[in-house]
Amino acid sequence: MSVKEMDTIKASSCENNLKQVLKSNECEPTHFRNSFHSDRILEDLQSLRKNEVLCDIRFETDDGCTTFGHKIVLMAASPYFSAMFSNFDERNEDLVNIRELDSTILQVLVDYIYTGEIMVTKENVQVLLPAANVLQLEYVINACAEFLQKQLDASNCIGIRAFADLHNCTELLASSETLIKKQFLEVVKSDEFLSLSSEDVVKIISCNDLAVPYEEKVFESVIKWVKKDLDQRKDFLTELMEHVRLPIIASRPDILLNIVNEPLLKNNPKCKDFVIEAYHFNLQKSVQYFTIPQTIRCKPRQFGDSHKVILMFNRPDTLPKCYTEWYDPVTKLREKAPGINDCRWEAGLCVVRDQFVFAVGGVNGLCSQSVTMLDVSSQSPSWIQMVDIIAKRNRLGVGVLDDCIYAVGGYDGNRALNSVEVFDVSNQKWRMVSSMTIERCDFGVGVLNNRLYAVGGSDGKLCLKSVEYYDPVLDTWTPVANMSVVRHGVGVGVLDGLLYAIGGYNGKNLKSVEVYRPSDGVWSSVADMEIYRSCPGVAVLDGLLYVFGGEKESSINDTVEIYNPNTNTWTLEKLLRNEVQIYGGVVVDRPLHFMN
Repeated sequence: MSVKEMDTIKASSCENNLKQVLKSNECEPTHFRNSFHSDRILEDLQSLRKNEVLCDIRFETDDGCTTFGHKIVLMAASPYFSAMFSNFDERNEDLVNIRELDSTILQVLVDYIYTGEIMVTKENVQVLLPAANVLQLEYVINACAEFLQKQLDASNCIGIRAFADLHNCTELLASSETLIKKQFLEVVKSDEFLSLSSEDVVKIISCNDLAVPYEEKVFESVIKWVKKDLDQRKDFLTELMEHVRLPIIASRPDILLNIVNEPLLKNNPKCKDFVIEAYHFNLQKSVQYFTIPQTIRCKPRQFGDSHKVILMFNRPDTLPKCYTEWYDPVTKLREKAPGINDCRWEAGLCVVRDQFVFAVGGVNGLCSQSVTMLDVSSQSPSWIQMVDIIAKRNRLGVGVLDDCIYAVGGYDGNRALNSVEVFDVSNQKWRMVSSMTIERCDFGVGVLNNRLYAVGGSDGKLCLKSVEYYDPVLDTWTPVANMSVVRHGVGVGVLDGLLYAIGGYNGKNLKSVEVYRPSDGVWSSVADMEIYRSCPGVAVLDGLLYVFGGEKESSINDTVEIYNPNTNTWTLEKLLRNEVQIYGGVVVDRPLHFMN
């Protein structure tokens, strides 16, 4: 028997043995994947291309350079090449002239097709992105856009915006526009701004969310642009001034006087009309604070959808004065806000339209009819006296329904109150409405489903766990389920259609929290706070509950606790300073000058 025959017999025997082994064992099919396979294929294809092996297409550019490739590879990578070699005359050609691209960029992009790698630089990005657009190489387009996005700053964002718009890079375009608005004060210093067309200037200054601390900065930018080429641009002044919100400036007469004296405006009848409109609006507003602006020029700009801050109310240990601060939960910064001459720590606090802040009653720890108001949209915000409430009150609850302010219960110096009065901003008068079912002071108020809820508190003798709501349509109060425990000095917040009762006092300060669901009419417990708090300030912002301050206690005023309903957790954060007691806060539109 030959060696070959013996090897054949051995092989056959091994195969039979293996079949028996596999048959006797349960063997599931197994899928294998070579993770290096595609890389290896690309490397080999690139090597073949470099050596011009089996290449069936040559590209020639206007500068006479030639680039080789394989049609099938190019078609698989690029819709442009797929169409060229499927539907057009080039499918039968082995030489194609490409006039849209220069040889260097074409070579870079063909290399990318064979390697999956691309080098983007400040020297090539301006020609690389348009070329990638031509060849419809989505990854390269996105890589160029990402590269440019990292270079964005105030000095180049206008140019990058134009480039992104030209080549339909939507994300880069949006980022450029956002930066232009956010850093407007720096952008207008650049040569790019002065080189804009009138249409582009209008597009920028007409933005409602333009980040300017004072509207006169917009006016100054318009004048600067016009004077850059006065003979050619003076005719655009009227169109531009239509988007400068002069009525907002008119609340500062010294600034408006400088604008009125601007020679370009003096010689323009239509611009004079804008100035008259500004004076008229502010004269009307001095009589009727809640006048609804009739034109966009009368409305303060808003710096984006999340540009809200919390106005915190602080009570010092000594002076009889209320200090207020703007607190930005995003940056964690606090900045001094207009103070109230009287200490209003037992007043009711509320805000109308996220703009008009009211402190009702409770002056210097005494019962009072006094009402003060702060317009946070003003260029120079300050507290002003408003129409007094009908009954003297402190330790009351305040809520807002449909631009109407409700002053609820409280204490009149002798007893707890159940009376309720309402202020309609349309006529600026207080009137009495139906009283609560019981007397309450030191309680919380929340507005939910167009109803005003009065939560816990004290009847002057006993702490309460009862809750009732007011229906403004029926002018009636209706009790609902009691809380699980009595809560005197309870904080109340409304978030995602739920009513939260936070902390309070029942013989000792509480850190427990419970929530009321109107759908089933019951209270249930949620996670406890980290710190025991009575009479805390509560604010709701961006889907979170912010709780701060309260009755004086160790480590209470240098912290804010944040509740996330999605995770049922509290986060404790330090505030930057704690020299005063925080007793309240309301969420308002970011004031004009608060630009941190």
